[in-house]
Amino acid sequence: MKQLVITILGKDRPGLVESISTIILKNNGNWLSSNLSHLLGHFAGIIQLEVAEEHLQPLQNALNALPKLDVRIETGNTEIEHVELEQLNFVITGNDRPGIVQELASVIRHKGANITHLNSRQQSAPNWGVPIFSAVATITLPNGMNKDEVIDALESITSDLIVDVEDV
Repeated sequence: MKQLVITILGKDRPGLVESISTIILKNNGNWLSSNLSHLLGHFAGIIQLEVAEEHLQPLQNALNALPKLDVRIETGNTEIEHVELEQLNFVITGNDRPGIVQELASVIRHKGANITHLNSRQQSAPNWGVPIFSAVATITLPNGMNKDEVIDALESITSDLIVDVEDV
């Protein structure tokens, strides 16, 4: 079985996920994992699936024939060693400003940690009307690193940044 990572981007429309999943099923693929989003009228999705080698080309052809969508298909690397690293969900909240994601990502990288998933949004603060940045980031810590090191480094970016941790 081939492991694939498929990214799809285009204008959103009702039934799009059904169309994608039908193509995968009809071409003997198995949908393993996904992250699908609707942003400003656009669909952005990433899907991990597996398919037998003999069904790979028909599946690729059918997905690439989806109208008005940019589809990219990559073969996954199944040779990667699965080392047990600590993963945590960091819930990050603070006043929004340009560059906040870059600052967070830079601190996390400099600590040797890795962002494996990030959901973020801007919203208005209740009763204040000030834009608030909030994110949930799944962070993989290097062996031996204490999560408090990363939390302290993130919170030192600015005094209004709050970082809470949830175990994955």
